[in-house]
Amino acid sequence: MNSAEIRISAERDVYAAIAGRELQPNRGIPLNLDWVENVRVNTSAVERRAQTLVTRRTVKKDWQIAWLLRAITCMDLTTLSGDDTDERVRRLCAKGRQPIQHELVKLLGIEKLDIKVGAICVYHNFVETALRALEGSGIKVAAVSTGFPAGLSPLDERVAEIRRSVEAGAQEIDVVITRAHVFGGRWQALYDEIATFKAACGPAHMKVILGTGDLLTLRNVARASVVAMMAGADFIKTSTGKEAVNATLPVGLVMMRAIREYAQQTGMAVGFKPAGGIRTAKQSLEWLALMKEELGASWLNAELFRFGASGMLADIERQLEYHATGRYSAEHRHPIA
Repeated sequence: MNSAEIRISAERDVYAAIAGRELQPNRGIPLNLDWVENVRVNTSAVERRAQTLVTRRTVKKDWQIAWLLRAITCMDLTTLSGDDTDERVRRLCAKGRQPIQHELVKLLGIEKLDIKVGAICVYHNFVETALRALEGSGIKVAAVSTGFPAGLSPLDERVAEIRRSVEAGAQEIDVVITRAHVFGGRWQALYDEIATFKAACGPAHMKVILGTGDLLTLRNVARASVVAMMAGADFIKTSTGKEAVNATLPVGLVMMRAIREYAQQTGMAVGFKPAGGIRTAKQSLEWLALMKEELGASWLNAELFRFGASGMLADIERQLEYHATGRYSAEHRHPIA
């Protein structure tokens, strides 16, 4: 498993780089309305590009295992159900600490890699439970906030919700924008809303959920992405996972290219998180390949890339077991929580 070991444990010398230029974490910039209004998207070209990626990019054998292990380390293991309990969150955290069964880790010879997920994502009520369960692991706790998933509660309530989660110890906050600002082209209002969320996050990283399935056009997705980054987003995220349409490769391509242009213009890097509808190991490879081609290898880590895709972990485990034993196991042998 040398190829996996090399690629998972490689040290990063800089936060991120693009075209040989070192980048800094995003601090935001003043709203540039000319930039926003001039955003254009060739929808047919985007869809063709996404389709060619699915049909031509494949990785095999040890390389595939290395990429699947990387996908696990970039995963936000999530439970956002109305029937969540402390016990379910504790089980999810245990899975996050050891996402691959111990026997399989030994068969693959990857004990030294200490594979674990990037974060555990929960509702505010379970932040403290998750923190206790993850103590000493280095795994972040993320809380959804701002009236998730609709984001339609009064602004002061949404800001207070962020502050409560940060005070409880959440290191990452996933916020939801007001989609109506995008439909109405109210870019100043959207910028001010996100900048207010960012201020409330304090030291916590902010992931801005655009709700791309609700935004109707790829141009709206691109413009909302740019405004979110200008307002200080640490990550831009496709979806809540509750929309009818969630993460798709064309939407991801548009958002990645917005991130790339922003990095080229400002010298600052923003992370990306596709969420919702990502359920298979094959899909994880497609997203990783798209990230590598559009933004480069320095984005392929949990600091700048996350999956919101808990159901995907079981399929990745099955693929790893097949590589190690030549047999596929039943899905029920790989429970999440």
